[in-house]
Amino acid sequence: MRRILIPLAALLALAVGPVVHAGKYDSVVKIVNKSLWDIHHLYLSSVDDEEWGPDQLGDEVIGSGESFQLRGIPCDDYDVKIVDEDGDSCVVGGVSMCADNDAWVITDEDLLTCQAATDE
Repeated sequence: MRRILIPLAALLALAVGPVVHAGKYDSVVKIVNKSLWDIHHLYLSSVDDEEWGPDQLGDEVIGSGESFQLRGIPCDDYDVKIVDEDGDSCVVGGVSMCADNDAWVITDEDLLTCQAATDE
């Protein structure tokens, strides 16, 4: 069962920035990896759903210091599962992804906190 991390979700919601909910539409969210680890997989699940969707990165990797444009996802609140280069995974709950040109910045502290809480 997925674990939803409320404190980290609040932190990441602030990082995503203000969200305008003018109806459902496909959004573009820039994911910036400012951590020391490459991100190999990124899965989304609507907070109302119990199953993970496909890997949003496909064959891509978000290298350390790089970014990725996440496109074509419906405007919604998501639980996000991140898997790094070591296979370590963590779940961030309740991330709003709706407005174009928002940036979600992932740092070392985010990944370590998220991983520690997911392992509990």
